[in-house]
Amino acid sequence: MREGVEKLPPYKLVTSQADWQACLAELRGQPRIALDLEANSMYAYREQVCLIQMTIPGQDYIIDPVADIDLSGLGEIIADPAMEKIFHAAEYDLILMKRQYGWELCNLFDTMWAARILGYEGYGLAGMLEQVYGIKLDKRFQKSNWCRRPLSPEQLAYARLDTHYLPQLRDYLAEELEQNGRLEEAAEIFAEQTRINLSNNEFDPESFWSINGRKELSPQQLAVLRELNIFRDQEARRRDQPVFKVFGNRTLLELAQTLPRHTREMRSVHGMSSGQIKRYGAALLRVIEKGLQAPPPTRPKRPKRPPEQVTNRYEKLRLWRKNRAIERGVESDVILSREAMWQIARRNPQSVEELARIEAVGEWHCREYGAEIIELLQ
Repeated sequence: MREGVEKLPPYKLVTSQADWQACLAELRGQPRIALDLEANSMYAYREQVCLIQMTIPGQDYIIDPVADIDLSGLGEIIADPAMEKIFHAAEYDLILMKRQYGWELCNLFDTMWAARILGYEGYGLAGMLEQVYGIKLDKRFQKSNWCRRPLSPEQLAYARLDTHYLPQLRDYLAEELEQNGRLEEAAEIFAEQTRINLSNNEFDPESFWSINGRKELSPQQLAVLRELNIFRDQEARRRDQPVFKVFGNRTLLELAQTLPRHTREMRSVHGMSSGQIKRYGAALLRVIEKGLQAPPPTRPKRPKRPPEQVTNRYEKLRLWRKNRAIERGVESDVILSREAMWQIARRNPQSVEELARIEAVGEWHCREYGAEIIELLQ
């Protein structure tokens, strides 16, 4: 699983409330903790947290939230501003925690963002561990169904490595940030990453309008596509599968284009294997008939476009950000986030003091880039 590294000490697998209380006692009072989550987004209609890996000095834990465990104490730790939480690419995990548990994290160090701020070209965890320490990770279990039980010893050994080396990687990158005068910038970006706004992930019957190729369909074919899209979501929910594992968009589009009236006509449709036809063929014929009888759908009104002067300011900021990033050798969103640019474009600050009132910009970014941004806007 790794090369040139001493054998790791045993990890602790937490599968009961008693195990968890013992683990919680060890976690409390720690100055920092490394965390990672595994979910099953490739295998379920609605993803859920399947494993929580944690590392403190001298011990790796693997928590099984699928077991009957009350993890409420972990929420207090996640929110504790006195304890640093180390993640690699935290955004998705923070969304999962907030959506499933209602937890909001405070005091983040994100090793992926640290690497991006420093201009690393490759910042995946496996690549960084190999680049910095010569540690080679086995990627066989990257796409495992982490909610399927039992998990193999090999899967668990793989999972613990997602946090085991994070504390030392954090220290390595923190030293580099300090040497380059980037610690304050990093702290501001880390804090920005913890401000999670959950999007609505409920199914939208009008989502078929985003399917590529639907512009080639007639109004009545669009009505069929809408019904097919609804049917796919119902089947995915019923089978507890991601929608793409029921039908891909191309399959829906071809069914709406060809309008088969018999299951044998489905054989030439992309993605309609004999198994798919046997499983869904008769139901699809009914759905297509329903769509043919339905009134053509009316496209929802698009959100109102920002005024032209706002989009012009945004475009100026975008080009400035791009050139600034090239000069520094980093990706554009390290310089300024997209959200910050839109807020600046809308509010059009005329002084650095006004710019400083825009929360998405941040104190460090305002001090570093404020004069340039105000000059650009004027």
